[in-house]
Amino acid sequence: IGIVGQSDVAAQLYDGLTVLQHRGQDAAGIATASGSKIRVHKGNGLVSDVFDEASMQLLQGNYGIGHCRYPTAGSAGCDEAQPFYVNAPFGIMLAHNGNLTNCLSLRRKLEDEGAIFHSNSDTEVLMHLIRRSTQRTFMDKLKESLNTVHGGFAYLIMTENAMIGALDPNGFRPLSLGKMKNGAYVLASETCALDIVGAELVRNI
Repeated sequence: IGIVGQSDVAAQLYDGLTVLQHRGQDAAGIATASGSKIRVHKGNGLVSDVFDEASMQLLQGNYGIGHCRYPTAGSAGCDEAQPFYVNAPFGIMLAHNGNLTNCLSLRRKLEDEGAIFHSNSDTEVLMHLIRRSTQRTFMDKLKESLNTVHGGFAYLIMTENAMIGALDPNGFRPLSLGKMKNGAYVLASETCALDIVGAELVRNI
């Protein structure tokens, strides 16, 4: 789930994750931001185990991403918990659902070119592709990278000024866009997360 709001969104992201918990019990994480200040808290276990009052108070920001992980590619370590964050060449928060069928070949190629991976997750592949793209703008880098990965996937990406949802060409994974009464936008894997934060469905991506 991702929210671009007009006030702190951490509590809404938490509520969204609780109703998406059935999508993954391996790990959970929330990343929030206001301007260029990024705050991330994540760990292994259920949403209720990962977040307490102290961690929630630290997650200030008017936009952010929450994620529940189930083991796919990668191990069960805390390093696999999402969202991932990379600060160069852009400040990007990224969460991913699905599997990349060409993950191993892309990873080998990227490592041969000098990329350093911090996890075994296939989610990190897209981040390295974006970082190494020679396109000029971020959106062009992202589009080129999304056209390079294959499989069934949904990505939720946040920058300082945008929330972007992306699906594989066949739309195998679900992703819905909602809007709250205060004008905040929400992207979520299931509409139950829209309901709990008080957003109405705009359309499916």
